Amino acid sequence: MFNSNSLFLMTMVLSTVMVISSETWLGVWMGLEMNMISFIPIMYESKNTASSESCMIYFIVQSLGSVLMLISALLDPFFMVPPTMESEPYNTMIMLSMMIKLGMPPFHFWFPEILEKMKWNKCFLLMSWQKIAPMWIISYVMNSPILMFTIILAVIVGAIGGLNQTSLRKVMGYSSISHMGWLIACLAYNYDYWVVYMILYAGMIWLLIMMFNQYSAYFINQMINSSPSYMEKLLITISLLSFGGLPPFIGFLPKLLVIQSMIDNLIVTLIMMMTTLITLFYYLRIISSCFLIYSSSIKWHTSKKLQPMLIMLMFTFHFSLPVIAMFSF
Repeated sequence: MFNSNSLFLMTMVLSTVMVISSETWLGVWMGLEMNMISFIPIMYESKNTASSESCMIYFIVQSLGSVLMLISALLDPFFMVPPTMESEPYNTMIMLSMMIKLGMPPFHFWFPEILEKMKWNKCFLLMSWQKIAPMWIISYVMNSPILMFTIILAVIVGAIGGLNQTSLRKVMGYSSISHMGWLIACLAYNYDYWVVYMILYAGMIWLLIMMFNQYSAYFINQMINSSPSYMEKLLITISLLSFGGLPPFIGFLPKLLVIQSMIDNLIVTLIMMMTTLITLFYYLRIISSCFLIYSSSIKWHTSKKLQPMLIMLMFTFHFSLPVIAMFSF
């Protein structure tokens, strides 16, 4: 039987490729609209009453960002030429429109709320693939005067916002906001490093979401009652610490690349490093839920276990940093 989601996924991928390969602002805008229209049917779930609300919020937010981008592009006298801008007001408008689409501070409030109403596999798409096209457009306006302010605000809000959360999806959402700050910084200084960061970021999110989805865990207290084996507890710990950028795990590599690129901008680099320590704190809350707290009342069915092949893949992925370092330096 034909699955309509496959068609929308294919259209979503093609629309992102269209944004990347377009040579005019009109083509970029059309690609963004196709991307939005493709993702909304993927978000929608007929049996989920909150799905309609999340789809409507996503539509309004993305439309607002697209309208602002289109207005700023139309004001540019070179509307039909390759999408680069030299005027700071136009750059700032484009930057703000993409911040709205990405869910970056101070326009981030919709992002964790929508994640809260979605299943894990759809959360993965929103936190990874849907970030590519807006960030690509941001690369056209890197001389925007609000660029550094955007990076600092993203890492601070992403770190502080996740502190008082009990929902795993909101924790992952604020973690994603924090990583967006690092990704934008990477994009500003070295495009090749941004590609590496984006691939590793998507891989780490996918592995974490696979584990949370396997246990049907959406809140931290469900991790307390899930009773995974010691090997699985260790794997969850390694994955979270790697996602937080703790050495010697692979998640430390992209952050190291960003720090090397931004070494001349010492104050911003120090702020980003300090906020990373805060994000590690709320990852440790999840880890303590698995290791340090025992609950005898099992409220959820937890007979599912991680597949051995998945466990092997996760260990190989997270411990690949020493091997990469051996051949790189």
